Amino acid sequence: MDYSMIGKIDKARRYAEEREKRVQFTSFTVTFKGDNNPHTVRFENNEWYCDCDFFKRRGVCSHTMALERILQGMIPSPAEL
Repeated sequence: MDYSMIGKIDKARRYAEEREKRVQFTSFTVTFKGDNNPHTVRFENNEWYCDCDFFKRRGVCSHTMALERILQGMIPSPAEL
């Protein structure tokens, strides 16, 4: 392996260890495998969207709350907006 690749691997490792300060998601779509059905969850313009019925009524659901926990520090919190 050449020295430039070794340097890139080291940098990638450091970036991954510093993910909270290095990475911030701005938009993405995921399939969330719920207990009953899979659901499509999106994060766009600092807002969550889910196709489940609970989210349609309340604007929040277990799928979006779980992803907020998983991605803590990697998406803006409501206080940062």
